Amino acid sequence: MSLVLILLALVAFIVLATTWLKLHPFLALLLAALLAGFAYGLPSADILKTVATGFGGILGYIGIVIVLGTIIGVILERSGAAITMAESVIRLLGERFPTLTLTIIGYLVSIPVFCDSGYVILNSLKNALAARMKVSVVAMSVALATGLYATHTFVPPTPGPIAAAGNLGLEQNLGLVIGVGLLVALVTALAGMLWANRFLRQDDAELLEEAPSELLAKNEDFETLKRSYGQLPGAWQAFAPIFVPIALICLGSIAAFPTRPLGDGLLFTLLGFLGQPVAALLVGLALACTLLKGENKRQQFHDHIADGIVAAAPILLITGAGGAFGAVLKASPLTDYLGQSLSTLGIGLFMPFLVAAALKTAQGSSTVSLVTTSAMVAPLLPSLGLDSEMGRVLTVMAIGAGAMTVSHANDSYFWVVSQFSRMKVATAYRAQTLATLIQGIAGMITVWVLGLILL
Repeated sequence: MSLVLILLALVAFIVLATTWLKLHPFLALLLAALLAGFAYGLPSADILKTVATGFGGILGYIGIVIVLGTIIGVILERSGAAITMAESVIRLLGERFPTLTLTIIGYLVSIPVFCDSGYVILNSLKNALAARMKVSVVAMSVALATGLYATHTFVPPTPGPIAAAGNLGLEQNLGLVIGVGLLVALVTALAGMLWANRFLRQDDAELLEEAPSELLAKNEDFETLKRSYGQLPGAWQAFAPIFVPIALICLGSIAAFPTRPLGDGLLFTLLGFLGQPVAALLVGLALACTLLKGENKRQQFHDHIADGIVAAAPILLITGAGGAFGAVLKASPLTDYLGQSLSTLGIGLFMPFLVAAALKTAQGSSTVSLVTTSAMVAPLLPSLGLDSEMGRVLTVMAIGAGAMTVSHANDSYFWVVSQFSRMKVATAYRAQTLATLIQGIAGMITVWVLGLILL
């Protein structure tokens, strides 16, 4: 029992260190790893070695993938590709289903672009559509925010799901993670949209800090935003850097099936190489380069890479520290003790969901929740009955569902959504926070059902 109390104390330390002491999650996780080593009685000479091995091991598998995915996201964001994607969806769906249109836009844009950035970019488009379709700004805001949030927590190459997949030993099978993630994210996005529809015909004057007429009068901001990008890329150019790598990773996974559905010849060899995440994302980066415009493309490319590396650095450090924490837990006697205890409880996938939800609610970051929970749960998978390939994939999904439960005042995304939409804080809790709770529960129910079918 004392082993479990130490683990709970370590989790409490991570939460308090990141919230009360304002330590960066990297340092909090690294200190937690060192404290865990001493608390569980590991030989002092081995603690730092275990920490270093865990830190380097996870980044060796997944670090390049995180950096490449982040750079592609920066290029798509800066080139206006997100605007093109949004307009393509509007042309396809028309204006009959306003919240569905914005949900799908968010679902697609947030695969490569961080949900915070995606919301800022698409905010004026959302206001313009609300005015044109004569519907609530709050409903449209929640539909966009939950669509973005869904793929942000479930679908690689977003860094959080990639890091969780790496911690759980799935770095060579991201295609399966992407396929299942797209399905679970779709369910959660639609759940968020249904909640958004509750506000569709409500009076925004009671829900917003700013009068709706004043907010919607800023619709010309979207046209100004479009003009600021100059010539926007075409739909193929905009979507290719996202979907070509995803397709290659998925085809690589299919080619590697034991039944060899694509044979053993040249196609198998080619897809075996291009289907690896690093190779697939390098193809995506090459396609993203076609979005560069103007005279000084080489300098633009250099600047985008530099910005992508800066954006990826904190995620890499948090991921590495999470790997170190997981390695120390794996080396401790906690693994065997919890294995014997958890195997009799039969909670399976609900255990990683509850841990991730507790961490997310307490400290606010979905990425930290994904990384920390996956590192903590990895040694326990055999005891939970989740040590198969599909068991690991569904564990990533369960952690993702927990990592979106719930977004409130300690989450930067909550403030991006509420402030850019000019929602009152009480409205944001009722609309956005409850939406993320519904999304998390819907996601976990979906994962549980998939577990009944596939495990």
